[in-house]
Amino acid sequence: MQVKKAVIPAAGMGTRFLPLTKSMPKEMLPIIDRPVIHYVVEEAIHSGITDILIITGRGKRAIEDYFDASPELETYLKNHNKSELLSALEQISDAGCIHYIRQKEPRGLGDALLHAQKHCDGEPFAVLLGDDIMKDHIPCTRQLMQTFEKKQSPVIAVQNVALEDTLNYGIVRGRKIEQNLYQIDNIVEKPHPVNAPSTLASIGRYVFIPEIFDYLRSTAPGVNKEIQLTDGIKSMLEKHPSYAYLFTGKRYDTGNKLKYIQTIIEFALADDKMKEPLSRYLKDVIKE
Repeated sequence: MQVKKAVIPAAGMGTRFLPLTKSMPKEMLPIIDRPVIHYVVEEAIHSGITDILIITGRGKRAIEDYFDASPELETYLKNHNKSELLSALEQISDAGCIHYIRQKEPRGLGDALLHAQKHCDGEPFAVLLGDDIMKDHIPCTRQLMQTFEKKQSPVIAVQNVALEDTLNYGIVRGRKIEQNLYQIDNIVEKPHPVNAPSTLASIGRYVFIPEIFDYLRSTAPGVNKEIQLTDGIKSMLEKHPSYAYLFTGKRYDTGNKLKYIQTIIEFALADDKMKEPLSRYLKDVIKE
């Protein structure tokens, strides 16, 4: 089975960026001139995904507007010979086949995914969370899809984190079976460092078989009284071997204020037009 569908949960409340996210989806936080979710959708498309479902919630209409066509603005740009900007807008509105569904209550990531069952229609699918931007010569999701094509079993992306950070992630314990690949024995949601089974942290990219929905439906609320995806995966391990793929590319965590600012700086420094003046500015600020 090949993976052609992706689900992007974007219904979270974004409490770490309040008060800004009271009126603006956290997925629309800008990385210079593009929102975070732009890079997530781009990763899915570059991975070969042709059908994307974005799960939204109340106050998330800006996400739909962003990927929609804007005839008036496009006409203005065309009439004023702003061809480069026009091309950028057209690429956004042509970004694959995107659908939307709402999670009416914020009941956790596991519950959000249950809203995708009908859309996935018995097929394997990828899940990309919107807090992280992944950079590598082969997109992270594509790497998981390649592993899935070989194993025909669920695969999640992991990276090693500092021991003190395990309480912020789903943490995997696994047996290494290939280069960068582990068979998962256990997965625990946000364990205290003393109880963490390892430092292999789930980083928001997954490929699932449709059976995951059955396990999520029977999962009781866990951490924060929400239906945790991690708990659904743990239940699935009993009958379906699952794998953790060690992603070795660059991960940008935009769900943390400091790391969000660092992401903007790194992206700006990678821009030929901004690199030199920004470098001078940063040096001057540090001197002061």
